[in-house]
Amino acid sequence: MSDNRIEGAAKKISGSIKEAAGKITGNHELEAKGVAEKTVGNVQNKAGKVQDALK
Repeated sequence: MSDNRIEGAAKKISGSIKEAAGKITGNHELEAKGVAEKTVGNVQNKAGKVQDALK
């Protein structure tokens, strides 16, 4: 399994936590950072899947 897949999954989880915390506290900046981090994690995870498929 590619490191990108692992790191991407971790970023997705972290982003989800930040997004939820931002929603709960009404902190729109934290919520936006969480959404952005989830997006980066999704892209990184998909890049890792491509790397794994090419091996």
